Amino acid sequence: MVGFVILLLLILVSALPVFAVYLWFRIARYPFSRIKFLFFLLAGAAAFFFALIAQSLFPATESVFSASINRWNFLRKIFIRVAFTEELGRLIALILLFWTLGRFGGKENSSGYGSVSRASAAGLVAGLGFAALEGAVYGALDAGTALLRVFTAAPLHGACGARVGAAAVMLRERTAQAVFRFLSAVLIHGIYNFMILMPGFPSVAAVIIALSALVSSVLTIRGGFPASA
Repeated sequence: MVGFVILLLLILVSALPVFAVYLWFRIARYPFSRIKFLFFLLAGAAAFFFALIAQSLFPATESVFSASINRWNFLRKIFIRVAFTEELGRLIALILLFWTLGRFGGKENSSGYGSVSRASAAGLVAGLGFAALEGAVYGALDAGTALLRVFTAAPLHGACGARVGAAAVMLRERTAQAVFRFLSAVLIHGIYNFMILMPGFPSVAAVIIALSALVSSVLTIRGGFPASA
């Protein structure tokens, strides 16, 4: 029973950024219904499982703390095995969701889901959904990491999700820009991983990277909605 209560608390802590963003959307009157907000969270959860499957296809690499570590294997792990697969999972999940909403949810626009700002906001929510599930899993293994991940991994995944959301809606008509947005998400994610795992880097550096990327995404989203939205 105690373990179950602890798990619920970990899930609640991991979901705090989700509640904060939902409150922001409601106060700002952004055009996101509760059901669509939930769909975006579920897209993030789906991306989490896709990433697990994709990562299992890569061979395990040495620990960063190993004296004989191969630097190329380490960089491949953090930028490709982790960052690339997680962002690719988000991209696929959001493309499918935008197509579904465009196909069955009314004619919001001909490209599938709405403006870049709306797609970025959806990606932000999906990123936080991914982070909440990931945080609960990691927290169940080590409760001490749950709070740290709220202040680092959640903003990081939200920021990267916003960039991937924009890439998903731009992919057909503005392919070059879409690729740039996607690769920027992978790069930011990889740099964050590097700072978290590489000995000698202070944890505050990863926090700064995550929060800076999140602030940039929030400003982009706010700038794309009318003040009266």
